Amino acid sequence: MSDSEPTPPSAPKAPRRPASFTAHGQTWNDDWSWLRDKTNPEVTEHLNNENAFTDEAVAHLRPLRDRIVQEIKSRTKETDLSVPVRRGEWEYFRRTEEGKSYPILARRRAGEPTAPEVVLLDLNAEAEGYEFFDLGGASLNAAQTQIAFSVDNAGDEHYKLHIRDIATGENLPDVVENVAEGLAWSLDGSVLFYTRREEGTDRPHQVWRHELGTAADSDALVFQEPNPEYYVSVESTKSKQYIVIGVGSTDTTEELLIPSTDPTAVPKLVEPRRPGIKYSVDHDLVRDRLLIHTDESAPNWRVMAAPMNDWSQTAWTEVVPERPGTLLEGFEVFRDHLVLQERGNAETNIRVITLADSSERILNKLDVVSTIGIGENPEFDSPTLRFSYTSPRTPTMIHDENLATGDRVLLKQQEVPSGFDPEKYVASRLWATANDGTKVPMSVVHHTDTALDGTAPAILYGYGSYGISEDPSFGVAYLSLLDRGFVWIDTHIRGGSEMGRSWYYDGRLEKKTNSFTDFIACAEHAIAEGYTSSDRLISYGGSAGGLLVGATANMRPDLFAGVVASVPFVDAMNTMLDPTLPLTTFEYTEWGNPTDDPVAFALIRSYSPYEQVHDAAYPAFFVRAGLNDPRVGYWEPAKWVQKLREHTTSGRPVLLRTEMGAGHQGPSGRYAAWETQAETYAAMIDMVDAVCRVNELHPGRAA
Repeated sequence: MSDSEPTPPSAPKAPRRPASFTAHGQTWNDDWSWLRDKTNPEVTEHLNNENAFTDEAVAHLRPLRDRIVQEIKSRTKETDLSVPVRRGEWEYFRRTEEGKSYPILARRRAGEPTAPEVVLLDLNAEAEGYEFFDLGGASLNAAQTQIAFSVDNAGDEHYKLHIRDIATGENLPDVVENVAEGLAWSLDGSVLFYTRREEGTDRPHQVWRHELGTAADSDALVFQEPNPEYYVSVESTKSKQYIVIGVGSTDTTEELLIPSTDPTAVPKLVEPRRPGIKYSVDHDLVRDRLLIHTDESAPNWRVMAAPMNDWSQTAWTEVVPERPGTLLEGFEVFRDHLVLQERGNAETNIRVITLADSSERILNKLDVVSTIGIGENPEFDSPTLRFSYTSPRTPTMIHDENLATGDRVLLKQQEVPSGFDPEKYVASRLWATANDGTKVPMSVVHHTDTALDGTAPAILYGYGSYGISEDPSFGVAYLSLLDRGFVWIDTHIRGGSEMGRSWYYDGRLEKKTNSFTDFIACAEHAIAEGYTSSDRLISYGGSAGGLLVGATANMRPDLFAGVVASVPFVDAMNTMLDPTLPLTTFEYTEWGNPTDDPVAFALIRSYSPYEQVHDAAYPAFFVRAGLNDPRVGYWEPAKWVQKLREHTTSGRPVLLRTEMGAGHQGPSGRYAAWETQAETYAAMIDMVDAVCRVNELHPGRAA
C-alpha cells in the first residue's frame, strides 16, 4: 500500500463488560450482554458505527448492487394486478403501480372487468410519512361495507387498529392501540374481535371484543391465556358463522368457538388441550358439522367430523384417515368437495375428494421439483378450486380447476418483462446421506451453461425448524445469481416437514443437532457431485435458519467460503434462559426449557452459535439485524459479530448491517426490499469473487 492510499478502517469494537451468569452449576461470562440495553446511547452509537464500517467495506460493491437492483426491476411487472377473488357480488384484488412501494387493495362488481374500481386501502397513502409500514391484517365485515385493518409503523409488530367505511373511504372514530395480528367480525358487523400482547414478553395472550361506535377503553376481555407457553389467536370460520379462538404452543393446541350471531356469548371449548396433541377446526356450512384437523393417533394428521350440537370427542367420526408417509397439512371445504393440501417425499400435492361418493383424485403437476398449493377460496358454493403452481424454473401460475370435471383454466402467470426462458435453467432433486444414514432431499437450480465440475459458486439455503417446509419456487431476484453462474440449493433438512411429520420430530428438542448435520451432509454432497467446492460455497439462512448457519459454521468452518445470516437466532442459550423475552416460553417445546431442565441446558449450550465460537479460520460473514425486531433481538447478531471477529484467524471480513427503523422482516416496501436483497447478493458474489470471477453476467446467461 502506498503512502497516499487511505488506511482501511478498523472494525468497531464494543467494550468488554463482563457479566456473570449461572445455571445448573455452570457459570459463564457474557462480555457483551450490555448491548441488549436499547436505551443506552452507547448501544445506538455502536450499531451506527457498525453500519458505517459496513458501508465502507461494501462501497466497492455499490455499482454491482445497483446493477442487481436494475435487473430485479427489469424482471418485475411494476404495474400489475392480482387475480380477483370473488366474494358474493364483489371481486377483490391487489394492484401495484410503477414507482409506488406498496400495493393498493381494491374491488369491483363481480363479473364486470370494466366496472369502476373501489379502493379499499391505498397502502402507499397509509405509509406516507413513516420510515416503516406494515399491514398486519385486513378483514371485511359480512356485509362487505366496512374493512378493519391494523398497521405497524416501527417493525415491532405492535399494531394500531382502524375501521374504514368503504362507501365514504373514511375511517371511523374507532381506534385501538397496541393490538396483535388477527381480526374477526360478528355476523351483523357490530362487534370486532382482536388480540392483545402481554406487556414485556409480547406474547399474544388475550382476545378482546370491541363494539363499533364505542371507545377502546370500554372494550371487553373475552379470553385470557395464563400459561406463558401458549399464544392465542382469533379468526372466523369460512362460513362466518363462528369466531374461533385458538390457543397453542408448538406442539399442543385447543380451540374455542363463539357464534357470530351471538358475539357476547361465553366461548365454548371444542376439546381440552392435551400435551402433544394439536387440532384446528372449520365449519362445514352445508352439512352443519364441525370438521377437525388433528394429529391425535395420526402423526401425519387426519380429518374428523362432529355434529354442531355435540363436539365431544366421543362424537367424532373419521372423514379422512391418516395416510402413512403423507402429511395432511390442511383442507378447504366446499359444498360438494373436500380439498386436501398434502406433502410427502419432499413434494406437495392437492387431493380432491367428492363428498357424495368419496371418490378422489390428485391434481396433475408438471415437475417433481415444484410447489402446488391451495389458493384463496372464500366461497362454499364455488364450482372451482383456486390454486397456485410454481417451480424454480416456472413463474408462478394461478389456476381455477372445476372440482367436478377437472377442467382447468390458467388465469395468470407471473410476467417477466425482460423475458424469461425456462429452457436456460435446470432444476433437479438431489439426495444427501446424513451421518446416521438418513436420505436428505435438496432442490437444485442452475443455468444450463454452468459447468458442474466443482468450479461453480453455490448458495446453500436452509431453515429446518418449527416443522416449516422450504418449498422450491420461482423468484426473479435469484436469477441475478444464476445468470452469474451460481448454483442455488434449497436444503430440506430435518426440523421441517418436507418428508412428513416425523421429519419435524427428528429435528427438534433432543434431536435438534440432526438439522445441523443434515445441512453439513448436503454441503458435502453438493461438493462431491461437482456442483461447487468449499471455497465457493456460501451458507444462507435467516431467523431460525440463522441458528442453522451459525451452528454449522462453528462445526465446519472449513466447509464454507461465506455465511449470510439474516436476523439470526444465534444467542440461543441466553435467550432461552430468559422467560421475559418474546417467544422464549412459547418455544420451550421447540428447543427445550434450559431453565428447568439441565439436559436441555447442556444441549442448547452445546450448539448455540454465540457460545460455541472458537479460534478457527472462519468464513466471511455478512449479517443483518433489525433494531425493532421482536422475534430475534438485535443484540444477538451484534454480540455474535463481536465474538466472531475476536476468534477468526482467516482475516475474512465479518460485517453487520442493522436496520435502525425496521424489525424482523427488514425494511418495508418493495423498492427497499430490492435494495436489501441486491446488497445481500452483491456481498455473496464478493465472498467468492476472488476465487471465481462472477461479478459480471456471463455471455448468454441473461434471460
